[in-house]
Amino acid sequence: MMEYVVIVALIAVAAIAVYSAFGRTLRVQTAGMAQEVAGKQASTANATDAANAAAGRANDPQKTGMAGYAYANDAKN
Repeated sequence: MMEYVVIVALIAVAAIAVYSAFGRTLRVQTAGMAQEVAGKQASTANATDAANAAAGRANDPQKTGMAGYAYANDAKN
């Protein structure tokens, strides 16, 4: 049992390391794909702006839980 705990801990540490190393890139790439799926032209600048805007909305202090969901979505328009 202890061996499994060690393996899961190592995988978690590796996932955190990968996310910290590539987090910004993953966020920008995901935003770019979302732009393309929505039918908009996704340039690097647009994807970066969209990712930063989403991060800002996610960290908005006025939004708490699901009660503020509509507030956060209305702010982006």
